[in-house]
Amino acid sequence: MSEKQAKAKAYWKENLRYLLLLLSIWFVVSYGAGILFKEALDTIKLGGFKLGFWFAQQGSIYVFVILIFIYVRLMNKLDKKYGFNEE
Repeated sequence: MSEKQAKAKAYWKENLRYLLLLLSIWFVVSYGAGILFKEALDTIKLGGFKLGFWFAQQGSIYVFVILIFIYVRLMNKLDKKYGFNEE
């Protein structure tokens, strides 16, 4: 295996690790906070709405958008680390 192929394989492996971590966070927030922990979160109110309802309707979307920005930042760092940046 050439050095370029080894670099590409390491890059892809780290990329998949980031994806799994970020998607796991999103799953915990959307499924966990919106469904599993709904009753516990409903004791807290946010903007007049129960927090469990808020996470099910809005929170998971906000977290997803934030995770997209985090992913972009991580990928930019990863591109620079492995020399795949476009600059």
